[in-house]
Amino acid sequence: MRVLVITGAGVSAESGIPTFRGKDGYWRNLDPIKLATPEAFERDPELVWQWYRERRQRIRNAQPNAAHKAIARLAQHADEFLLVTQNVDDLHQRAGLEKAETVQVHGDIFVTRCSRCDFSDGGRDGSHEPPEARPGKPESGRLRSIATTSENDANPPCCPKCGALMRPGVVWFGEPLPSGETERVEKYLYRDRCGVVIVVGTTATFGYIIDWALRASHRGGELLEVNLEETPLSRFATRLVREPVAVALPRIVDQMINSWKR
Repeated sequence: MRVLVITGAGVSAESGIPTFRGKDGYWRNLDPIKLATPEAFERDPELVWQWYRERRQRIRNAQPNAAHKAIARLAQHADEFLLVTQNVDDLHQRAGLEKAETVQVHGDIFVTRCSRCDFSDGGRDGSHEPPEARPGKPESGRLRSIATTSENDANPPCCPKCGALMRPGVVWFGEPLPSGETERVEKYLYRDRCGVVIVVGTTATFGYIIDWALRASHRGGELLEVNLEETPLSRFATRLVREPVAVALPRIVDQMINSWKR
């Protein structure tokens, strides 16, 4: 069975990560939607970095919930699997999902990249770092100058390559999606239809989420939406589940896996 899963903020919210649009998403009485923009970074990079450093720490302290673990289990039993997530955290990976099976269309909060050139200091596992910059390599000391691992540093880090300010490796409002990630989704959809598409914990307000879900499930595939509230995708779904995702998804995944074994 080919499977596509699309997740949004509602999945990580059950691990204690506030959503942007929820009342708990406000930070120091500031609207995160107004902080997550290129204009906010240009106006006050120090404030934006303070918010992202605190958000990084909150994610570090969080744990994958039952929904993350259910998705990882589903991936192990599917013939072909791809997760497309709007979340910038690493909870899917910590639940056991392989990076090769994951597309983060809104970026990775643990990546720090230059606001001007192509330099990138990547992630908690260092997978995006240039080889010569990884710990244990001769030139690893140069990364200390951008202080990406020090969340207590009050100053925004600077690029060791060109001197410009470094920024979090996420997609801000008003910015295009990373072409490399969207190409991975398109290639997966192009190869064949999906027997099952599960859209979990997203408001589906972005047109590309609806487009990918509908294209993946065309020609008879099941389109399952798990969300507490109605979304623009709801009217297209073949099955609607209005329960918390950490409650509903483990049960749904168990049912699917058992049906495949018959």
